[in-house]
Amino acid sequence: MRQAACAEAAIEILDLIISAARIKGAPADRLIAEYFRSRRYAGSKDRRYIRELVYQSIRSCGPIPKDGRSAMLRLAEKDPSILSLFDASKHGPAFIDPQEKIAEGGIASNWIVEELTKSGISTAEMEVLLERAPLDLRVNSLKADRNSLVLPTNGENLTSRQGVRVPNGTKVELWLAYQNGEIEIQDCGSQLACDAFAALPGEIVIDLCAGAGGKSLAIAADMQNEGKIIACDTNKSRLDKLPVRASRAGAEIIETRLLNANFELEGLEDLKGKANAILIDAPCSGSGTWRRNPEARWRLDQNEIARLTLLQDRLIDIAVSLLSPNGRLGFVTCSLFDQEGTHRIEAALLRHKCLKTLEVNLPIGRKRGSGVRLSPSKDNTDGFFISMFEVS
Repeated sequence: MRQAACAEAAIEILDLIISAARIKGAPADRLIAEYFRSRRYAGSKDRRYIRELVYQSIRSCGPIPKDGRSAMLRLAEKDPSILSLFDASKHGPAFIDPQEKIAEGGIASNWIVEELTKSGISTAEMEVLLERAPLDLRVNSLKADRNSLVLPTNGENLTSRQGVRVPNGTKVELWLAYQNGEIEIQDCGSQLACDAFAALPGEIVIDLCAGAGGKSLAIAADMQNEGKIIACDTNKSRLDKLPVRASRAGAEIIETRLLNANFELEGLEDLKGKANAILIDAPCSGSGTWRRNPEARWRLDQNEIARLTLLQDRLIDIAVSLLSPNGRLGFVTCSLFDQEGTHRIEAALLRHKCLKTLEVNLPIGRKRGSGVRLSPSKDNTDGFFISMFEVS
């Protein structure tokens, strides 16, 4: 494909992503994969270039743009070499009309910038949210150790106990160490959340919002395969990925449990008062992961934040009823908004007098209220709020 044709393809994909963002539809990575699935003629180099144009365009825009063409024109303002691709060729974008509206730049919608500012995030920190995230691995201590495992590509040891960072674009999934379950792809911040949770061998642990189980796998390694982990979620398609991952990792103590949304406690009645530790990796805005999912800024609105904070409160209430005396509760969000972090802790302590906060001891991060914040800008991890409680 000519570069102009690649630009037109990127504009088509951007149109799909923008339309989906308005209705909270499919995420960008899925839409890109579906687009290429029906266009087999695009070679691997063309696909890489198109994908690069798409994500560069998304990152160059602040609020959601009118359409894909205006988003690409915003990118062309930053990278004038792209202007020549608007050449009106057979498969290329039409010539640029001097009167055309170009998408607005910036970080995000005004209300998002205001909320981040109120949460102590500077403009410089916000700008880092538009950069590309690193590629981090966790060495699975059930099968290997960071100090002795030899990988095909040399990596940088991270502050998490078994973390390694390798160059972006590394085809980790093709490595024998990945296929054998010796390593997992997991951001350093996510690994540190598990390090802070500090699950012990022999405990009964509930991963209340397990998703595809990345943190459950890390917890199983910390527990040395002794005890029991009940990995729960209301999303069947995500939870169904965990048994295969657990088998590859040699994590034998994980039981998956599909819960009904809004009736989660009914599916956990047998565990009331029995859990030694519960991790809530709560559904949230994902503002700490915008380096990975930059179009997520366009999908977020204030009603969604209000819905998510109510859900986060309810999950804490559920967890309190399941914990044994002196049980521990970890509350984690991959968010930089105080509404989804320290404000939730303040509210939980008012509702539950039996809770007391515990110190979160991590090698990086800064104290934020009764927890610790990890920042993409200051720590080069995904953004996280991590807090720990104990039930008295």
